[in-house]
Amino acid sequence: MTDRAFMKSFGGLILALVALTVILFIIAQIVGGKESKSVEATADAKTIAERIKPVGEVTVATAASGSPVMAAIIPSANAAGGGDKGKKIYDTTCVVCHGAGVADAPKLGDKAAWAPRLKAGMDAVYANAIKGKGAMPPKGTYQGPDADVKAAVDYMVSGVK
Repeated sequence: MTDRAFMKSFGGLILALVALTVILFIIAQIVGGKESKSVEATADAKTIAERIKPVGEVTVATAASGSPVMAAIIPSANAAGGGDKGKKIYDTTCVVCHGAGVADAPKLGDKAAWAPRLKAGMDAVYANAIKGKGAMPPKGTYQGPDADVKAAVDYMVSGVK
């Protein structure tokens, strides 16, 4: 057998095997059919959600909720930490920029820097602190309530009035 005859026979054999594979694949698709995956996926998603759901929940109530325990705890907790709230927020958040005057932030106690801002009124100063202005992000990145930001502003302004 010559090389040419061998290659012809070998090529024919490969072609026949490829054709047989394609035919078997088509038959398998027709006979096997496709099952709907959406029902399985939904069931799986529900079982997964059930398995990873939280064990418990935390509910924070206000003093006005009617609970005598909360009514007793909340005022005492606020009184314990409420004295120097503005200074604490300034020392933990605001001092980063206002301590060094970063990006034209008025420094604590700098009357000249605070004067034009105070001319617009305290409502404008509060609004700038809460909503942000220029390079200052809203609340100066502080994550607490607006009342805390106002307390920090009052602390910073108290030294220049």
